[in-house]
Amino acid sequence: MQVKETVADGLKREFQVNVPAADIDAKIDEKLADLKDKVRLNGFRPGKVPTAHLKRVYGRSVAAETIDKLVRDTNDGIFSERGFRLATEPKITMPQDQKEIEDILEGKSDLTYTVAIEVVPAIELADFKSFSVEKPVVDVADSDVDEAIKRIADANRAYADKAEGAKAETGDRVTVSFKGTIDGVAFDGGTGEDIPVVIGSASFIPGFEDQLVGIAVGETRTIKVTFPANYASETLAGKPAEFETTATKLEAPQETTIDDEFAKTLGLESLDKLKEAAKARLAAEYAGASRLKVKRQLLDRLDEAHKFDAPPSLIEQEFEVMWRSINAEMQSTGKTFADENTTEDAAKEEYRKIADRRVRLGLVLSEIGEKNKIQVTDDEVSRAVIERARQMPGREKEVWDFYRSNPEALAQLRAPIYEDKVVDFILELANVTEKKVTREELYKDEDDKTAA
Repeated sequence: MQVKETVADGLKREFQVNVPAADIDAKIDEKLADLKDKVRLNGFRPGKVPTAHLKRVYGRSVAAETIDKLVRDTNDGIFSERGFRLATEPKITMPQDQKEIEDILEGKSDLTYTVAIEVVPAIELADFKSFSVEKPVVDVADSDVDEAIKRIADANRAYADKAEGAKAETGDRVTVSFKGTIDGVAFDGGTGEDIPVVIGSASFIPGFEDQLVGIAVGETRTIKVTFPANYASETLAGKPAEFETTATKLEAPQETTIDDEFAKTLGLESLDKLKEAAKARLAAEYAGASRLKVKRQLLDRLDEAHKFDAPPSLIEQEFEVMWRSINAEMQSTGKTFADENTTEDAAKEEYRKIADRRVRLGLVLSEIGEKNKIQVTDDEVSRAVIERARQMPGREKEVWDFYRSNPEALAQLRAPIYEDKVVDFILELANVTEKKVTREELYKDEDDKTAA
């Protein structure tokens, strides 16, 4: 066998491989000898079928199977001998001429093919003990707990019928029946009976709730709205509609007394227990936001400390995923690049930079995990599946079966667990200092990013 490197350009490599016909024939004979004891042919006792006869019956299929395995084994040997880590699947170019293919299958000609690959570069890891990371810490104040409980009370408030002849106001709950039309034609999902609507809750199509202000029980109004451009139904998105709406019930919100009895309606023993639960929930939220900031700082440091050329094909794959998502979002919202004060070319350039960063960080995290034998256990993945199932009450078995039969989905659960374990490993080595901040400071950058 002869292996000749024909291309060595950056991370791209290409090899021309020649496998002598004699080597292929020897492998085919080995396969036929193994097959001899397994096949049953009329007129022959088990294990007594002549090799020549087997070759006439199974020769072409065995040759094709043998060549396929020989190519895979040869390629694996080429890559392992040179210490290559592949960025993508190798691209193999086999002979295309039918006569040449026939000669190879019949053992009359050598097999010559090319294999092109893109490799992952060698990554020299930084000294993580030199990293400094600031961890924002927020204490849960009593006022935070009071605000949280107030929000819970508002979400669980009771409503009572308003006096006969009363008009609806912001904050009231109006029960309505409606029939929607577009250009005078009814549409799927446009009809509702006895639907409660809290005016000001922004739970309906923009403009619908505002037009209920002043309505009385028994009154019918024509409410005119336009479906948002990013509405879930593409057939309705951006279209004007009219709803013939009748109010059947009108209720005013009642003040909720926050005491032990209110806590019991939520399944807790007392108001003190409710406060403890609210405080624990806020502490967990603050810790999550703090963790996110620390992780971002750490990824920035990893990015700064590991500058290398990432495999172009991986960058292109990452970019394509991002770009499809961006285009889908812009189409659903009706926005243009001009609305974002940019151009398509400028946006592409920016997202290619982001794709490059993502790929490099992914390779760095993978290298750290591999060199330090960081692994995700089956138990950790199972717990992640259970957590996903809990988020969909009544469909737990469906979720479990989905992940059990879908390796790609399971891998998507495993990836963030692995990343977090690598991040934790680095943080144990890095110099992490805590800094007391306010709740507003903790979330400020998040608000800025959302606005941007």
